[in-house]
Amino acid sequence: MLVNNAVASDISPVLGELLDRARNQRLSLPELLQVVETLSETGQTRLAAEVYKAWIAFNETHPLLHIVYFNYSVTLRQLGDVTGAIHALRACLKSEPRFGQAYVNLGRALEDCGLTSQAVQQWRGYLEATNELTADRAIHRLMILQHVGRVLENAGLYEEAETALWQAIELRPDKTEAAQHWTSLRQRQCKWPAMVGSEHVSTRQLLDAMSPLTLSCHLDDPLFQLAKAYRYCKSLVGRPDLSGFSRILPRQKFGTGERLRVGYVSSDLRDHAVGFALREVFETHDKNSVEIYAYYCGDSSAEDATQSRIKSAVDCWRDISGLSDRDAARQIVTDEVDILIDVNGYTKHARTKIFAYRPAPVIVNFCGYPGTMGSPFHQYIIADEQIIPHENEIYYTEKVLRIPCNQPIDRKRQIAERPRRADVGLPEDAFIFACFNGMQKITDACFARWMTILSETPDSVLWLLTGGEDVDQRLRQAAEQRGVAPERLIFAPKAPNAKHLARIGLADLFLDTFPYGAHSTAGDALTMGLPVLTFPGDGFASRFCSSIVSAAGARDLICDGPADFVRKAIGFARNRESLTKIRHALELHRDASVLRDIPALVRRLEQLYWQMQSECERGETPVPDLGNLDLYYEIGAELIAENVEFSNDFTRRQRYTEKLAQWHAFSPIPHDSRLWTAETASAS
Repeated sequence: MLVNNAVASDISPVLGELLDRARNQRLSLPELLQVVETLSETGQTRLAAEVYKAWIAFNETHPLLHIVYFNYSVTLRQLGDVTGAIHALRACLKSEPRFGQAYVNLGRALEDCGLTSQAVQQWRGYLEATNELTADRAIHRLMILQHVGRVLENAGLYEEAETALWQAIELRPDKTEAAQHWTSLRQRQCKWPAMVGSEHVSTRQLLDAMSPLTLSCHLDDPLFQLAKAYRYCKSLVGRPDLSGFSRILPRQKFGTGERLRVGYVSSDLRDHAVGFALREVFETHDKNSVEIYAYYCGDSSAEDATQSRIKSAVDCWRDISGLSDRDAARQIVTDEVDILIDVNGYTKHARTKIFAYRPAPVIVNFCGYPGTMGSPFHQYIIADEQIIPHENEIYYTEKVLRIPCNQPIDRKRQIAERPRRADVGLPEDAFIFACFNGMQKITDACFARWMTILSETPDSVLWLLTGGEDVDQRLRQAAEQRGVAPERLIFAPKAPNAKHLARIGLADLFLDTFPYGAHSTAGDALTMGLPVLTFPGDGFASRFCSSIVSAAGARDLICDGPADFVRKAIGFARNRESLTKIRHALELHRDASVLRDIPALVRRLEQLYWQMQSECERGETPVPDLGNLDLYYEIGAELIAENVEFSNDFTRRQRYTEKLAQWHAFSPIPHDSRLWTAETASAS
């Protein structure tokens, strides 16, 4: 019998006839594909699998049998039958050993089963078999190289991952996915410069492929960052099919006594810097004023302590990780959310396309991403006065609203017992400079400043968070090349959060990175009484740390630029008493600081949510300004070639205006609200 009892009762006489025709080899391949498509569209995926199985059983000599096996495997994956899908894909490859898409999917299935080495082996088998490329093989080879690079990167095999990704880039330089990962991977390995072209790949192609987050680690140009976000959004989201999604009108809430429904969408509501930051925010929200919905789109395999706290604090927790973007948006519409917060931005596991469906009347960029979204559907961004001064609002497509400090601090975080310096491999009497930022934030210029500081303070060491043995050794060699003994760099192994917090305070001074400064790591350091030395640039990522330092009441630690940063760091190491006074002040005013006043932050946050609701009800929700951003991107790409690390805002604006005038002389540029205003154009 071809079908089991569970499905037999569901098979109509028509389907019974189809199965009979399959048995007798009278069901053509086009008919088969049409039948299973109809079944799948009507939610009868299990019956579609039965039809495939019957056809395969009695058509083993068909020349396109491998196509049917492949489609059958896809159907089995939809049913959650990974094992069956693997069998079907292996049968597909036995029938047609060079069917590239089957290699791709078989590797993915094995990876999902935790068999990453077997997955890579499958993919490499295809790469070895396709040295003579056809157009189809080139596409599949590209996909497989990207998968190999991704899996090897996740496994920490960075050198091998970089090699695979570079092969993908040279195969198709116009495709951005591999180059996006490649540049990010080089940043994480402290390989400088991060962008290195070749005979086949230009640095402009690498720049075009770079993600907005990776760009934040590369340079401080808020106007180019905005233009990059705009282009990235167009590439990532495109123009989704909005049929079935009408524009959501605001629900009247003012004067009704009804709570405002606020939804937070994030993959990081767990043991993660964002989860740590938002735990107490959720617990402090006024449940008489706002109703909190949490939409989690991250890893659902395990629940940790942070996630448990958040689940207990919110009114509704929804795991949308298994939903498509469209279905997730429909769920949010069904929940009648008033204000929807994008906590991911353009970070890992972001679900940006959900917001493109506009499932709530108001959409806000807050907390998880250091910059503008440059999208047509994010209407507000929440920051603070230090991160976005009023004159810098032109660098954001969203309307800027402000809270006291953009970095929430969880005052209930567990902290282990403080160790001794010797316990963590630190010299007892040396001056300890430290930086616990990710390795991707360390640039060549940043590292050179650190080495200048060490050279001028012989009794000091630099304490960094390990990037892995290869990366650590690369930095030791870079130090030695700059005349600093490699043993003066000490690398801290990864540690549980409570133990990591406990050891931070053993250092004397935290040295910030530029252009992407410390965010939660600065909050951690100041919480433990460790002074953080920083200098702000003009972009969101480069000003964030100065916001945290200011909120902690330590503005003396905010420098005027790179030279002042080096001078002050050396001065503190030579005069430890001056730093002791700052540490004492941090400890004395710690609990009264703006940084730790979470109730005030949450009250202001709720005021802003109600302000957004009020504007929405009055028909005054802001419309993102996307004017001339493709042109600003082209000009920014030209200016990057000048390779200037730090520049004041006035000089940068002047350079853009000069370029705009040159473009305008060739072809008139419409006025915008940023640099090419009517006044600027008339003066040029």
